[in-house]
Amino acid sequence: MKFTVLGSGSTGNAVLITTEKTKVLVDAGLSAKEILRRITEVGETHEKLDGVLITHEHGDHAGGLRVLMKNLNCPVFISGETKHAYFSTRKGNDEAQKRRDALKDKTVSIESSQDFQIGDIDFHPFTLPHDAADNFGFVAESKGVKVATLWDFGHVTTLIKEKLRNCDGIVIESNHNKDMLRTCPLYSWDLKQRILSKMGHLSNEDLADWLTNDYDGSAEHIVLAHLSQQTNEPHLARLTAETALKLRQNKCQTKISLTHHKVPTEWIQF
Repeated sequence: MKFTVLGSGSTGNAVLITTEKTKVLVDAGLSAKEILRRITEVGETHEKLDGVLITHEHGDHAGGLRVLMKNLNCPVFISGETKHAYFSTRKGNDEAQKRRDALKDKTVSIESSQDFQIGDIDFHPFTLPHDAADNFGFVAESKGVKVATLWDFGHVTTLIKEKLRNCDGIVIESNHNKDMLRTCPLYSWDLKQRILSKMGHLSNEDLADWLTNDYDGSAEHIVLAHLSQQTNEPHLARLTAETALKLRQNKCQTKISLTHHKVPTEWIQF
């Protein structure tokens, strides 16, 4: 199994997970044009996708889905709550109808707390605390390899800690630096409060606390995702995470890497 983060940040998020037999696109927050271009850039073809998995309805995770489906022949795996929220868009009835038409007879209903399968990849979803209808992260497993993807969540719950044990790779949110967020002149106080809340986004500092005190050290790779372009700095995010690993009582060989909103990551293969 291998994966690449096609793009991640407040402007859009998407991950491609593949095995020799199965290819799954996770979220479609980039424009359809960019998703298709980046799939080609990493050496794959969109015609061979076996499914699109949507974790929640927010625009930076599902905004490109409607147009993208004009180019795909695979199903969309989506929960009932997320599907309803996706159709209940603030963009008006015309957009809502276009979304219904785009997904008509193309969806497979899943649940955010029940395992499901796409090809030879088993997905083990789990609820994430975020202000979306039914947001979830998951552990994707194939032939004994486990890769977790979780973004858009405000704090690390006991469930999250349990699910991230014994993973080989983890894509996880490191959204903001708390001081940079508090002093950001571009964000309103209400927005800052939302991001900082337990239903908002995970900070560098909160991720560091998990890495030092609760992470089991098993992952070969941890990829930092959903970095804010306004209230974070990539090198700071990486340094905060790497410092946290050095402070652990039990040392590990985990490699920290970064995502970018403009370009895909290198393939990470197991």
